[in-house]
Amino acid sequence: MQVNVQTRAAAGARVDLLAVPLVELDARRWRLPARAAALDRASGGRITAVIESGDFRGKRGESALIHAPEGLAARRLLLVGLGKESDLDTDGLREAAGIAVGAASARGAEKLAVTGITTRRLRAAAAAQALAEGAVLASYRFDRYRKRAEDAKPPAASAALLFEGASASDARAARAAASTGVILAESQNVARDLSNEPPNELPPAVLAREAERVAKETGLRCRVLEVAELRRRKMGAILAVGGGSSRPPRLIVLEHNAPGGRGRKKKGRSGKAPRRRPTVCLVGKGITFDTGGISLKPTTSMVKMKHDMSGGAAVIGALRAAALLKLPLHVVGIVSAAENMPSGTAYRPDDIVATASGRTVEVANTDAEGRMVLADALHFAQEEFEPAAMVDVATLTGACAVALGTWAAAVLGNDERLVEALRRAGDTTGERFWQLPLWDVHREHMRSQIADVKQTGGRDGGTITAAAFLWHFVSDDTPWAHLDIASTADTERKGPLQPRAGATGFGVRTLVELLRSWRHTKL
Repeated sequence: MQVNVQTRAAAGARVDLLAVPLVELDARRWRLPARAAALDRASGGRITAVIESGDFRGKRGESALIHAPEGLAARRLLLVGLGKESDLDTDGLREAAGIAVGAASARGAEKLAVTGITTRRLRAAAAAQALAEGAVLASYRFDRYRKRAEDAKPPAASAALLFEGASASDARAARAAASTGVILAESQNVARDLSNEPPNELPPAVLAREAERVAKETGLRCRVLEVAELRRRKMGAILAVGGGSSRPPRLIVLEHNAPGGRGRKKKGRSGKAPRRRPTVCLVGKGITFDTGGISLKPTTSMVKMKHDMSGGAAVIGALRAAALLKLPLHVVGIVSAAENMPSGTAYRPDDIVATASGRTVEVANTDAEGRMVLADALHFAQEEFEPAAMVDVATLTGACAVALGTWAAAVLGNDERLVEALRRAGDTTGERFWQLPLWDVHREHMRSQIADVKQTGGRDGGTITAAAFLWHFVSDDTPWAHLDIASTADTERKGPLQPRAGATGFGVRTLVELLRSWRHTKL
């Protein structure tokens, strides 16, 4: 979808649908905001008539459609509720844009316009970014494997964000912010595409090729470690998980702002080496399909396991956005990709697996494979890049859904500042995270009597003990946070920003917001 910011009057917008977001109106005494009042006068009081009829009050998520509004250039006028003005935030604007796109798509409308709304707390730039994100997210479709039905209607092709009367500086800021919003939402849609791909079409090698394609399009550096290199680096955990499949594992490494060469510092005109950018590593779980391995899942639990690589997809999407936004950091994305299958070569419960770090793992359940592949990836990230911080993102535990439902993802880590920065980033993007404790007692609980660590810690506190396992593969002086997105990576529920059931792309915008606000994390 093409999104642009305009400062022209909304009454003259020649579009198929003009959406007007409005805050909630008092039932007894209400007054339209100035721009909506101007549209009301131009249309002969059509907006007032809808409100007085009781069909629209501006409650969040509410909408009312007016056909052929006389006096306006638009073919349809859509009122969209934002809820109480005191509660208005960017998430409400994303949702409003999503409702507008949904209404336009349902009616085959190609051209859409949305009037911008600003308050003392919400300036034009923030509003424009949120509206752009909502419009692009709501226009997402994944139908490449479906023969299009005759009555299928594509989403609107373009959306104009109308900030009538905005100053030149506000208009410039709004245009830049809208461009950012488009990049963020399109990057989230890239993650959705990868996660929605069927497992027969997206084994680890194909996921690696998709990462290479993204890198080529955006200027990222990409390298892929295949089995021979994984063996040379003694990555026994990822090799164990992928050992049961005929489609071997891969370790995918993407870099934004990669230095000229490891250990080399180019000198500038002054003769001094340039200041080194901070390195942040994002590590994603990339299990392209998870049968559970020898610890085979029941059929109902195996369905939708194509989404078990959603953490890796989020990392690829975040690196894409980092490159297109030209963020002033050295950002590394590492995706540990494997297919967990049962066979005569699969790893078994009671196996002892040697990892790249040298630590040994006592295997109890081959269905706890995500933490295995992340163990090698986290060690690789530290040894190869010496990062200022690491964040891993994974669909790691069903226990996360038990603890938090589908309304939030879990965040845990060894550095409170990094954890809090991720929570703030999630609040900004509308992707909620809830912190769970991670204490030394949890780490001690994961010690094994016959190996260095045991793979699982039992049913109690499963999300926490899984993170405690990963903690063993993180050095004490490296700030690290773990995001468990098992309950938010895919959904059966449709919504304004989720037009179809399936992958959500959850985590992409939060990771990028963390990077964009990096100077405030004070790590």
